[in-house]
Amino acid sequence: MNRIVLVGNGFDLAHGFQTRYEDFVNWYWEQWLSKLRFCHSYMESDDLCKFTLISHQDTWHSHLFARVPFILHKPQGKDFVEEIRRNPDTYIIEECRFFKEICKSLYEKKWVDIENEYYKFLRSFLAESQYDNPHILNRELDFIKSRLIEYLTSIQGEYIQDLPQNDNIKQKIFSPFTSKDISINAGEIWVNFLKSRYELSQNLWKDLLSSYNESDVYDRLCRINSFKEKYWELTKLMGIKIVPEEELPEEFLLPDRIMLLNFNYTQTADAYLPKANCFTVNHIHGELSKPESVIFGYGDELDEGYKELLKLDENEYLRNMKTIRYSESGNYRNMLSFIESAPFQVCIMGHSCGNSDRTLLNTLFEHKNCVSIKPFYHQKEDGSDNYLDIVQNICRNFTDMKLMRDRVVNKTFCTSLSS
Repeated sequence: MNRIVLVGNGFDLAHGFQTRYEDFVNWYWEQWLSKLRFCHSYMESDDLCKFTLISHQDTWHSHLFARVPFILHKPQGKDFVEEIRRNPDTYIIEECRFFKEICKSLYEKKWVDIENEYYKFLRSFLAESQYDNPHILNRELDFIKSRLIEYLTSIQGEYIQDLPQNDNIKQKIFSPFTSKDISINAGEIWVNFLKSRYELSQNLWKDLLSSYNESDVYDRLCRINSFKEKYWELTKLMGIKIVPEEELPEEFLLPDRIMLLNFNYTQTADAYLPKANCFTVNHIHGELSKPESVIFGYGDELDEGYKELLKLDENEYLRNMKTIRYSESGNYRNMLSFIESAPFQVCIMGHSCGNSDRTLLNTLFEHKNCVSIKPFYHQKEDGSDNYLDIVQNICRNFTDMKLMRDRVVNKTFCTSLSS
């Protein structure tokens, strides 16, 4: 039995990295401030916005350097933009409709999902769109993607290269299975898994245990052999189900294979897996070191709007659909091969399970081999957590609610990601 771990942005956040879209937008504004300091014109623009001085007799360079305290004490990007907005008699800032909606969400809700905002604008072409054609919207998304890659590359270069592992997270990735996590419908699969472990040869046990930790293989083999000797007669007569689970050695319940399905673009997840064939990291959305591989868009084929976009017979509407972009690499097929090979548990670490990955998540969650979906939630400072939010989002990725209720592990048996 295998385990597939969904690694989302909360995984990077748990390591202290500033990888929220809010952090990215703040960085983008800081880049603008640096750019305007050396702008010898009253106006400057890019694909998302335009900054203009009302006085065309002045330049941004001379105007900003005249404000000495402002220069000596560089503000955060968002503070700089707020200053601009507070003085409409001096400055004008014009944003494209897409980016304006992103900033509006950050201002009103304190968070934003850029991929969801993109899909809202894409669906607007089915009614009365604010854009003349999808090429303009896609060009703006491409620009955001290029700047996001630049930002995350700087984060990765500064912080992630010498990443200290979080022991609590590592323990959860490699933790043994427990029957409490297994769905009722997968009861027979669970018993067969235990039987296969009981019948495993010494050589195969050595291979499995050495992949986890080469230094203590002998001691762990001794525990396994002692257990089998103790229960040999009983299991021969009545089967493995008769053995109390607390009597089973931890080794009996370890996953055969583990795949970290990394939805981030960073390499944080790579630091956790030892070099063994049974452990893999699948960068399903690409890697920063290969910018052309980065997939940034939307992936919800179950939405009615997606079906209507298909009918428009214009490829530009589909250019940033994740499910189409997956065909550009072997990552998606590798995931399919993994889940087809054996029963598997899904562990969720830092992924919100939102609609932007709905097609892929539906494939995982409703697959015949899926025996368990276990969310590791975020524990907030006030004592609350987001377990219910994750489960609500998981629900949207199912078409069979009865199946969802059986497979999702209840909160009693779940813990926070970092604790």
